Amino acid sequence: MTQSHLISPYGDKLIDLVVDEAERRELQDHAGRLASLQLSERALCDLELLVAGAFSPLDRFMGKMDFESSISDMRLSDGSVFPIPVSLPIQKNADIKLDSEIALRDSRNNILAVMTVDEIYEWDHAEFARSVLGTDDLRHPLNAEMYRWGNLNISGELRVLSLPKHFDFQNLRLKPKQVRSKLEALGNANVVAFQTRNPLHRGHEEMCRSAAQSIGGTLLLHPAVGMTKPGDVDFYTRVRTYKKLIENYFDKADSLLALIPLAMRMAGPREALWHMLIRRNYGANHFIVGRDHASPGLDSNGKPFYGPLAAQELALQFSEELGVKVLAYDEMVYLSDDDCYREVSKIEKSTTYFSLSGTKMRNDFLQTGHKLPAWFSRSEVAEILMQTYPPLHKDGVCVWFTGLSGAGKSTIAEILTILLNEHGRSVTLMDGDVVRTHLS
Repeated sequence: MTQSHLISPYGDKLIDLVVDEAERRELQDHAGRLASLQLSERALCDLELLVAGAFSPLDRFMGKMDFESSISDMRLSDGSVFPIPVSLPIQKNADIKLDSEIALRDSRNNILAVMTVDEIYEWDHAEFARSVLGTDDLRHPLNAEMYRWGNLNISGELRVLSLPKHFDFQNLRLKPKQVRSKLEALGNANVVAFQTRNPLHRGHEEMCRSAAQSIGGTLLLHPAVGMTKPGDVDFYTRVRTYKKLIENYFDKADSLLALIPLAMRMAGPREALWHMLIRRNYGANHFIVGRDHASPGLDSNGKPFYGPLAAQELALQFSEELGVKVLAYDEMVYLSDDDCYREVSKIEKSTTYFSLSGTKMRNDFLQTGHKLPAWFSRSEVAEILMQTYPPLHKDGVCVWFTGLSGAGKSTIAEILTILLNEHGRSVTLMDGDVVRTHLS
C-alpha cells in the first residue's frame, strides 16, 4: 500500500471557488444586481463545509428528494448515508422565485455565492423534530431555534466567490484536503478522530490517548467551532486549552489538532453517525463515540433526551458501510488509589472513584474561585478556564441608578462604592454630570 492510499479518499472539494480574476469581477458585478439572501450563522457554517467537501457527497443545500430521504431513511436519494438534513430555509414572503439567481451574503452583506434556484419546496418542522431529533420538546435547543426558520427550503447549483472570513486560529482552520495531507505526512495508516465541543478534562485526554494507542495510529483532535449548545464554553477559550494539551501532553508525531466550523444539531444518535461521516471526509478511519454523544442534556421532564448508549449503537450499525470503525467509550473516572483513569462500567462496584461534570466544574469550582483538582484538569487548562470564567466575587457587574434630579442617586452610589471597596472590590464610579461634562 502506497503512502497516498493510507488516508481515506473521501471529502475532495466539490464546489470550486471562482479564482479567475476576470470571472470573479464579472460574477461579483452580476451578483450585485441580484436579489439577496442574508445567511444565518448556521447556514454560513453549512456553506463553508459544503464548499470544502466536509459534507461529501453532498454538493449543495439539499433538494426535496435528498431532504425527505435524509429525514426518513438517513440517506440521500442515491442511497448514500446522510443522517442529518443540510438545507437552506427561507420565509414564505421572501422575494425568491424558481429558476432565478440569488446572491448569498453574510451578516456584513459580503457576497459569498450565487445560487441558481432549482427548487423551492415546503418542509414540516414537526416531522423534522420527530424523525431527526426524536422529540418535539422545545427544551431541545434546535427545536427552539428551528421554529423561527422559514417554512420553505431552496436548493440549486452554487457558484462560490468567497468563503466566510475567519481571522482567528487560521493555521488550525484546515479543510478536509489539508487535513488528509497532514495526516499522510505523519505516516500512520490508522487515524482516530475525536469530536468535542467542551474543554478536555483528564478523562477525555486519557480516552483519546487510549484510542490512538489501541489502533497504533494518529489522533485527530477535531473540535467544533461553529454553533454548539447555548451556554457552552466559548470556542476561543476551548481552542487555547486544546493547543496547550497538544503542545505539552501529546506526541506531535501521532496527533493533529484541526478546527471544524460545524454547526451542531445536538441530535444524539443521528449526530454521532453524521460526525463519523464527516470525519471520514477528513481522513479518519476510526471514530470515538462516548457516552451521550452530542446530547443536549435533559428534557422538560428532567430526563435525558437520548439513551446513554443510543449513539454508540447507531454508529456501530453503519460502521462497516462507512468504512469507519467505532471506538465506544463509557464515562472515564479517576481511581485515586491507582492514580489512573478507567471507564466506569469496567471497574468493580466497590471501587472508590471520582468524576466531575462540566456543570459541577463551573458551579463548584470556577464560580467559587476554588482551584480545579489536578486529577480533573491540567494546570494549564485550569488557568485558561479561570481567566475566562473568574469567580463571582471577581466578576464584573454594573449597578445603574436612575431617578429624577435630586433624588439621591449620586449619594447612594457613593455610599455603595465605599462599601464595595471595603469588601475588596475595585469600583469605577461614573456620575452622569461628570460624564456629560468631560466625556460627551
